[in-house]
Amino acid sequence: MTPTLTPPPVTAAPPAADERCDRCNAAGKLRITLTGGSELVFCGHHANKYAEDLVKITERFATEPDFSWRGADLMAN
Repeated sequence: MTPTLTPPPVTAAPPAADERCDRCNAAGKLRITLTGGSELVFCGHHANKYAEDLVKITERFATEPDFSWRGADLMAN
């Protein structure tokens, strides 16, 4: 049997303190990485408002520690 190396899963980093929402310029709470590798940052309001649409295009995501994104539950299902 030939051993196979698998790369560790790549995780997204939560938004930095100075990163702003791509929709409204509020403080970023969610960073999503799209399947093509591009990243978007959203405030809590827009992250949850558009959660159903965002999970369709999200490959991986990271949130601020104190933020609960509604899309996390949708992605798990």
